[in-house]
Amino acid sequence: MEVFKYGETEVNYLKNACPKLAAVIDEAGMLQRTVKPEPFKALVSSIVSQQISTKAADTVFERIGNLVGEMKAENFLAKTDEALQSCGLSFRKVGYIKGMCVAVASGELDFERLEKLTDQEVIAELVKLNGIGEWSAEMFMIFTSQRPDILSYGDLIIRKAIMRLYDLEELSKKDFEKYRALYSPYGSVASMYLWHYGG
Repeated sequence: MEVFKYGETEVNYLKNACPKLAAVIDEAGMLQRTVKPEPFKALVSSIVSQQISTKAADTVFERIGNLVGEMKAENFLAKTDEALQSCGLSFRKVGYIKGMCVAVASGELDFERLEKLTDQEVIAELVKLNGIGEWSAEMFMIFTSQRPDILSYGDLIIRKAIMRLYDLEELSKKDFEKYRALYSPYGSVASMYLWHYGG
């Protein structure tokens, strides 16, 4: 099991940046968040997981693995929509996954090229895919690319955690950006502690 890599440098920076977050970090200690280092597999998993429980998603993902074998775009495209639906995927999700597979197979979606892009450029590329929104793209950057500075305004738990931590009644996008700047360049590690605090 691979986990998100961070250490004393990131923790000390965040503790010095914010006493309130420092208290959360001291209470939680070092956190371990599992990552999904294979980008294609991670995006399939992201689509599978939408609007269903983790347990259900794991079951569907296992059935897909049994059907297609190695998780490669070509293997998905070789299967009928009906065969993929038989794994527990909705008609819409089959379309999303096959659309992504076409983008990968054609070279339109190139994971090696993504790694060379800025965070905003990665989001712009991924949201071109049906079924991948900004939040999914941000989670991909944290849990697959392990990018260091991602704090998602689209993540309800993170917004609620910031509001609770700083005793706020509301949190506008503009105010959220202040916290993003406060935690930068280690927003991804801050995200993990906010999830811990807000969860």
